[in-house]
Amino acid sequence: MKSTKLNCALIFLTCSLLGQTLFAMEDEYPIKPIRLVVGFPSGSSADVAARIASKKATEILGQSVVVENKPGASSNIATEAVVRAQGDGYTLLLGTVANTINAGMGKTLPFNFSTDLSPVVLLTSLPNILVVHPSIGVSSVQELISLAQKKPNELNYASSGNGTSPHLSGELFNQIANIKLSHVPYKGSSQAITDVLSGLVPIMFSPASTALPYLSNGSLKALAVTTAKRSSIVPKLPTLSESGLSSYDTSVWFGILAPVSTNKRTLDKLNTSFNQVLQSQEVKALLLSQGMDAIGGSKDEMAKYISQETDKWLKLIKSSGASME
Repeated sequence: MKSTKLNCALIFLTCSLLGQTLFAMEDEYPIKPIRLVVGFPSGSSADVAARIASKKATEILGQSVVVENKPGASSNIATEAVVRAQGDGYTLLLGTVANTINAGMGKTLPFNFSTDLSPVVLLTSLPNILVVHPSIGVSSVQELISLAQKKPNELNYASSGNGTSPHLSGELFNQIANIKLSHVPYKGSSQAITDVLSGLVPIMFSPASTALPYLSNGSLKALAVTTAKRSSIVPKLPTLSESGLSSYDTSVWFGILAPVSTNKRTLDKLNTSFNQVLQSQEVKALLLSQGMDAIGGSKDEMAKYISQETDKWLKLIKSSGASME
């Protein structure tokens, strides 16, 4: 009997010590470098946002936050890698608007973006800017709509590819304005903007970071931003909603997510740390120089935003017939 009591006491003591050790390890997080996986190539808007945030996060967390680029399949390759990673807080995903678009495209994916990942924080967003080549001869959104009504299916708009935010921004424009611009997909924003600059394709819903260099010299004419509110980087430019397309709202956003098995203490630590990153004036200035606004907020706010974005894109994809093909 004494032996049994002794064994029970030892087991209890061992479990107690193990629990305290695990608690201490969680409390000390992080104790090694953190990977931030980005589903787009080096130099992309996603990559730039990740590197700006990771540099400051390294200072705040006391461990290196290393950006790892895994481009391909509109961020699905990177997303799957993080979904399958251990939920220990050392592998994170830079989630983007592409993830919520992919969820509505009807293809079977090896993960569920909404349930297989835990939101940490929204980092930043930037608008797409509706730009036109000067040769098209329009100076406002309403003038473009009038021209499109006179030339149905004759006006083309470029995008960085099927199923991208610029593509679906155009589809939403078609739907709300009740017109038909024809979509011309490219393999990236840089290729698309090149043909818009030449006038070969006269219209584009371009990420702000791509379009900005060509606005000041008159190479392209900006008509409006796609976000619900005006952008800090081009505050004088009206929104599409202000230009007569009520309820129009799209943006390119970036946020941090972790595998769903990641514990709450770690998620809270990451949320607090990245909010500190976004409160840095240096980080805000660097993001703004790329046309991005810092966001921040709680995990629940990010979860709600992802749900809203997923529903919005699913409805648009179904009604417009947009696809990745």
